[in-house]
Amino acid sequence: MLLKDLIKEIKIKHIHGDSNIDITGIAYDSRKVKPGNLFVCIKGFQVDGHSYISQAIENGAVCVIIEQDITSVSIPTIQVENSRYALAMISAALYEHPSSKFQLIGVTGTNGKTTSTYLIKTMLELQGKKVGLIGTNQNMIGNQVLPTERTTPESLELQELFSEMVKQEVEFVVMEVSSHSLALNRVDGCHFDIGLFTNLTQDHLDFHGSMENYLKSKTKLFRQCKIGIINIDDDSSKYILAHGTCKMITFGIANKAAVQGKDVDISEKGVRFQVESVHGQGKIMLRIPGLFSVYNALGSLAVCQELGLTTQQVQNGLAIAKGVPGRVQVVRIDKDYTVIIDYAHTPDGLENIIQTIKDFAKGRVVTLFGCGGDRDSGKRPIMGEIAGRLSDFCVVTSDNPRTENPMQIINQILVGMKDTNCPYVMIENRNEAIEYALCNARKDDVIILAGKGHETYQEINGLKYPFDEKEIVQKILGEKTAEG
Repeated sequence: MLLKDLIKEIKIKHIHGDSNIDITGIAYDSRKVKPGNLFVCIKGFQVDGHSYISQAIENGAVCVIIEQDITSVSIPTIQVENSRYALAMISAALYEHPSSKFQLIGVTGTNGKTTSTYLIKTMLELQGKKVGLIGTNQNMIGNQVLPTERTTPESLELQELFSEMVKQEVEFVVMEVSSHSLALNRVDGCHFDIGLFTNLTQDHLDFHGSMENYLKSKTKLFRQCKIGIINIDDDSSKYILAHGTCKMITFGIANKAAVQGKDVDISEKGVRFQVESVHGQGKIMLRIPGLFSVYNALGSLAVCQELGLTTQQVQNGLAIAKGVPGRVQVVRIDKDYTVIIDYAHTPDGLENIIQTIKDFAKGRVVTLFGCGGDRDSGKRPIMGEIAGRLSDFCVVTSDNPRTENPMQIINQILVGMKDTNCPYVMIENRNEAIEYALCNARKDDVIILAGKGHETYQEINGLKYPFDEKEIVQKILGEKTAEG
């Protein structure tokens, strides 16, 4: 593609050199530059792409996009205000705007994104549709599973993935849209048909700095889609409804909504509720327990109704939907107590899972949890208070400490637990902590292993070590386990 065609949708401050040259591809990592590529200089949090222009040229770059005013470059340069935005727009152009060739659904919020995407995918596929999925657990094209490194890929990889989905004749793509991806322009240039907002609770303040900035990032999706499906029971919905520019459709239980949930019944087997909307009314059943499951189901069915599914079709889809690995996942064991693995790593997520278990537990609720390192430290005492207030016993341990001292993280958690009077033990080594919880379990206890969910590793000092909690439980108990 000619350079002038690739850059026609971005705002350019200055351009030096010939824009009629042919571009063979795009790279933002100088090590991945190939002959004929356009190199985009990204100012990262650890490295600055402007420092690698010479390496990119040595590897064959024929043009470079920059933010800084650099004149001593031997190839054409294009100066822009925001190179991340430029990367997103030219990536979409390079792959001929693939997201306009299928219906794209974006799901954003603190909790519920992964489950909602799987519910939507299940309902659409039951109607014979070919669906792509992009998210935390995995990327998928139909039943084909693709690797994933982050919730929302970088814009170049995202557009490449979209292009592959077009080639495989995908009709719908449902993707998790993280606040990071919105703030860092990864989804700029995407043509969203529908955006779904699940909820907003404290998380990622190490990146956003404040809840206000966090909310503003989420709201960006609703200035980029045609239809917004909004959880009106969440306080943040007021801001999104006021500042979004798309058509808005609300769902909720406590407040009057366009898609209304009523007569909610929650048990250990799942949830049942009545739904009413302009598309009709019906009884919904989902085999995932917890009030949050009602909200996930309401938002997901509202999306599918806007995509043309009938009330009967969404009923059928939700009735067969399975839980997502690592979300309220029961580990099948031959014991008189229960072990549940859940990804809860935010205050709201932890409160939701513990309260859900309390609603049906016959014995103690034992919560094993920690907090991730190099992330929002302000939520640590909050999670400690929640766990202590709601649990009958806690095992405070390590999560993914990353580059932080695990004991420093644990001590911040304990600040929040001290006034709850909940008995607890502190065991830094997570494997040993799990063993303690299992070996000291009582009849009818429910042990929640919270925080890691689907992850099969533990990140310590920059290295990822194998850590699959299902396998660990299996090894400790010396028996075969299976997912619930």
